[in-house]
Amino acid sequence: MNAIETTVPVDLAEAEVRVREALAEQGFGVLTEIDVAATLRTKIGVERDALKILGACNPHLAHRALEADPSASLMLPCNVVLEAVPGGTRVAIADPRELMPGEEMADLASEAAGKLQAVAEALGAG
Repeated sequence: MNAIETTVPVDLAEAEVRVREALAEQGFGVLTEIDVAATLRTKIGVERDALKILGACNPHLAHRALEADPSASLMLPCNVVLEAVPGGTRVAIADPRELMPGEEMADLASEAAGKLQAVAEALGAG
């Protein structure tokens, strides 16, 4: 799957703070949070590098998507993945244009992708 990606030269905790701030500037809030590394350690005793999934949602865009097609709920919220990599944290955001194909969602998906691209760009500027 194509993603909107950037790598920031900070640890995952600092990257998460920056990601949340950049998302908020674009009208997104974080609805869900999954610490994959902690879950795997607790549930099956596997140690892995830090990996966290934030479920981000822009309520205005979500409402418009649901009005256009109630099954859009299958794609909400939008996953933002933070993964520890050498030298920093990789941030990968699910590209709404991949998740919402079709002509009826094209404009909305492009608008959402633009906002999420702005998030990635803000992280690169930080």
